[in-house]
Amino acid sequence: MTRAGCCPCPHGSAWPARWSCWPGARRVSLVRKKYVLSCFRDALVRHASLVTQLVAQDQRVCIHFINILFGLLCNVEDGNVTDLCIEVLIQLVTQLKQEQTVHCLLDECHRELCSMPSMQGSPATLTLLGKLVDTIPALADKLVMEHGLLRQLLKYDLFVSMIMNKSALAETAQSVEGPPGETSLPLVLKKFLLSRDEILQVASAHCITAVLVHSPVKHAPAFIHADIPEFLFEHLSSSNEVLIWSIYNCLILLAEEPLFFSKCHTVYGIEAVVRSLQGSLKLTNTELHKQGLLLFAEILTRQPEEIRLFTSSAMCGDAGRALQEAVSSPVLEVAAEAVKAASAFLRKDHQSAPPVQYRALRALLEAMLSRCSEFSQTPLNRRSLGNRDSEKAILRRGKFLLSTLEGFRNACRLAVEFQGEPIAQENPFTAPSAEKEDTLEDFSEFLLSACDSLCIPMVMRHLEQATHPALMEVFLSILHSLFIIVPHMKKKFSKKLAASSFIRLTLELKARFCNGSSHSALNQVCSSFLYCMCLNLLSAPEKTRSLSQEELSAVSELLQHGLPQISSRSPESVAFLSDRQYVEGTARQRQYCILLLFYLAYIHEDRFVSEAELFVALQGFLLSLQDQGEHPPPVVFRASIYLIAICQDKDSALDEAVVSAIRKFLEGISDLHLVYTHHPLLLRFFLLYPELMSRFGHRILELWFFWEESSYEELDDVPSAGLPTLPASLAALFQMLRSSPSILLILLDLVYSSPVDTARKVLMILRTFLRRNEDVQVDGLIRGHFLLILQHLLVEHGASPSGASGNLPLLLSLLSLVQLRNKSEQELDSMAMKLLHQVSKLCGKCSPNDVDILQPSFNFLYWSLHQTTLSSQKRAAAVLLSTTALIELLEKMLALTWTEMGSPTWAEASSPRTALLCSAWLLTASFSAQQHSGSLQVHQTLSVELDQLLKALSFPKKKPALLSVAILRFLRTALQQNFSSALVALAPSGSQPLPAPEDNILAPLGTSQVLALVIGLQNLLVQKDPLLSQGCVGCLEALLDYVYARSPDLALHVASQPWNRFLLFTLLDAGENSFLRSEILRLMTLFVRYNSSSVLSHEEVGHVLQVAALADLSTLSNTTRRALRDFFLQVQSMGLLINHSTTQTLQASLEGLSLSAFSDHPLPQDMLYPFLHLGALAWARLPKL
Repeated sequence: MTRAGCCPCPHGSAWPARWSCWPGARRVSLVRKKYVLSCFRDALVRHASLVTQLVAQDQRVCIHFINILFGLLCNVEDGNVTDLCIEVLIQLVTQLKQEQTVHCLLDECHRELCSMPSMQGSPATLTLLGKLVDTIPALADKLVMEHGLLRQLLKYDLFVSMIMNKSALAETAQSVEGPPGETSLPLVLKKFLLSRDEILQVASAHCITAVLVHSPVKHAPAFIHADIPEFLFEHLSSSNEVLIWSIYNCLILLAEEPLFFSKCHTVYGIEAVVRSLQGSLKLTNTELHKQGLLLFAEILTRQPEEIRLFTSSAMCGDAGRALQEAVSSPVLEVAAEAVKAASAFLRKDHQSAPPVQYRALRALLEAMLSRCSEFSQTPLNRRSLGNRDSEKAILRRGKFLLSTLEGFRNACRLAVEFQGEPIAQENPFTAPSAEKEDTLEDFSEFLLSACDSLCIPMVMRHLEQATHPALMEVFLSILHSLFIIVPHMKKKFSKKLAASSFIRLTLELKARFCNGSSHSALNQVCSSFLYCMCLNLLSAPEKTRSLSQEELSAVSELLQHGLPQISSRSPESVAFLSDRQYVEGTARQRQYCILLLFYLAYIHEDRFVSEAELFVALQGFLLSLQDQGEHPPPVVFRASIYLIAICQDKDSALDEAVVSAIRKFLEGISDLHLVYTHHPLLLRFFLLYPELMSRFGHRILELWFFWEESSYEELDDVPSAGLPTLPASLAALFQMLRSSPSILLILLDLVYSSPVDTARKVLMILRTFLRRNEDVQVDGLIRGHFLLILQHLLVEHGASPSGASGNLPLLLSLLSLVQLRNKSEQELDSMAMKLLHQVSKLCGKCSPNDVDILQPSFNFLYWSLHQTTLSSQKRAAAVLLSTTALIELLEKMLALTWTEMGSPTWAEASSPRTALLCSAWLLTASFSAQQHSGSLQVHQTLSVELDQLLKALSFPKKKPALLSVAILRFLRTALQQNFSSALVALAPSGSQPLPAPEDNILAPLGTSQVLALVIGLQNLLVQKDPLLSQGCVGCLEALLDYVYARSPDLALHVASQPWNRFLLFTLLDAGENSFLRSEILRLMTLFVRYNSSSVLSHEEVGHVLQVAALADLSTLSNTTRRALRDFFLQVQSMGLLINHSTTQTLQASLEGLSLSAFSDHPLPQDMLYPFLHLGALAWARLPKL
């Protein structure tokens, strides 16, 4: 029997309320609680139906009672009490058979499990659940589907270990003994996946994930062996976002197990992944996007190289397009995951399915770079963000940029790897006639272009905000790989990088991060990048010679060993160079490397080292070499001498000891071209110190002109006032020439002894210098040195000067220019006379075919003969007339005129032969004039066929106007001398008919010849060539004077021909004051002189004077003013001045002008201008380079 008041009477009606309040009371002892539980258990066993009926009367009381019992179960540590609680709860739930009661208990268990950090904190709850499942088997499905209780349990490592071990035993038993008695967890979850209920599928995926989270490597094999990945991939076609997201999570964890790949699950499922990714990107669930891209990246990254993931090019293309779309996502987190996936996608084994779709790869890379550029250029509002948030934003940008660069580096690595595979060079399915854009070559050039236009600017912008070693390591490795990818552009690319301060950048990175053993990978990448760039720059140097293969090998070894050791900042490196103490071999190698880096940087205008400090350090370095008796490699000394020349200030100078050391080093070098770098300051350096200029000046100037890119043709034949600003290199040379004119002598030697291209450059520069610097008195210096050269040449090549230096014409042209600098008439000194004699001898030894020598020589002789005083002219003419070989040459030249008329080049005014013939006629006319006026002795006469001469002018064929001018000048001289020259004999050609009696007085001319000549001159005038018109008028003046002296009637008849009036008005154009031209004024003067009123009436004369009186005479040339003055005086002498006011006005205007315009000295323009013009033409015809 039970004690009264202790055991509840089953027949009572109020006990449940009292019972339900008591066990949970805090004041009740544990012993009493245990006793009560024991009594209730006994009652439930003995009177199950009555107790159940009683408890079920009030649902609220029932649930409250169960909650109290469960609370006691969770809060009591006594094992006996917990066992009693579990037994009572199971019996009660079993007897009640109410869904609500079961759910209430399960909810309490779920809450308890969720609040516990580990499985060890709730063993009673787990025991209760286990016994519930054993008692009610159908409860297992509810635990999984409705409560997710299994998923909660799977959070505990102990539970997972237990259940997975049990699953492993079950699988073993199944494989050994046949059908198992128990089912493993992977198989249970597999069944859920195979169900058509997406809720079960999601729950299964959650449970798989919960297991794998504890240890993918430990638990994944069980799921893989159960073929769960296969079904997970198949369910990716679902439209349920939760299910897809859950499957993504499972697969991400399974991808950590190599068995996942070796069983080829990824090969089976990659198409499903790509399609799922394409579909999910059309949704707005960014978390789904990120998870899918994360899975794709894991598969692409972990897929073994020996197992090809993409079995067809089409599938690979679909994957690339999906990634391209994801990379372009406006959500940064999605784009970031896509970039990581794209980076993994750019792997050789992923792209090796032929044909390689380079165009698609290019599109993917363009999308990555574009998205990164867009993100990097988004402005940061530092005020609104604050310092910490700004730093986070910069860090976020850096991570995105790093991911993008890693993808680009993988693309570069892909290009390098495909270079060795012929099948990957181009698309084998492309038609031969189609444009081959989808090739490795095109893709490689795209990589270079993209790096140049996008990668480099993005990294440079980021460096302004932060510097991350990992990012720079990837970036420099990209630049290094591009040297290999596009080998034909590596030199050009290296030059651009050097000009963009990449040597400085790389050295700063090494100094900042690579001290000691820190960031060894970055140090290695920096060193490799500098190594390749330096070799590229030295292989294709700027304005210096390329290194030989032997030198490149030596430099390669030097850089390979020295670059990794350099991690000091620039000031420290400069100080290291200047160390005068004994320098060991390794340290010396480092010095050489530093010098080469500074040299290449300075060559490309990256002067990041203080020039003053470097100048001092270089002196110490050179003296240290001398002290230790070392001779650096030529390339290192080239760097040293270049840097010391560049860094030398205008006001500073080297110590004599340093200059002496430099000279000794240079003397030990076989040729200066080994150490020469083209730069004006290096030229200045060698020419600044007499010790260096005397020994090496000639070779340095030769090298300087050799490396000058411009031929300076544009500087020739242009007035100095119209020249643009000189190039910097030329301005520097001109400054040196002004300070040290003796350098001109070296330049003269170069003109004579250098190759034609170099000599031509020197001549151009000398001509420009002499024209621009007329105040520098170097004429005597040049003439004296040229005289020595000419004497030496005539001694060695006297018999055939044309066989001497091919540059002799250039020297002669320069000599002519020196003569032209004399604007005023000067006495010819002894040196000038010697030059005249030597040049005339030179001409005498030439044949008419030596055009290049004769043309500048004739220029010089002609100018020397005219631009001097009258007394010097007589002496000069005597010297020239004494050279009989020259006179004989001129006779041959004049005779060639008639034979040349039939040549194809006869009508070419710029023909060298035609120009030389012009010079010969003009020079002969000058000789004849000087001999006649000075009654000089003639040692050799020359004859000219008069008939041929008159025929050439009377019946002019199409021939150069300048040649006609020259012949006219010769004829004018002969007419002025009345054909009585002792030098020139005008011989008839062949058999001539007997002259008519009336022609004897005009001999050697005849009346018909005079009339024909007049007609010929009129025809030449109609051509309206200014120079030809001047020559025709001058010849017509001399002809009428000659005829008038012998037959006045004939002269008046010729001057009064009506044709002359037509000729005059033909020459006048429609412009106002068109008659105010010298040739027309001279022609009108001629008509007035011979009283040809039928040609020019008195009224017309008055009109001309009236218009001239109103004109601004100051705008006219001196030649035109003189012609107008002569016309006025001629009219005045003829008594034709009627209007006195007009006469006075014109006379006052003429008298107010400069007297130099009316000098009575014979004007040389008529003779000189055409000749000089021909000289210019002859020069223009020199061989072009």
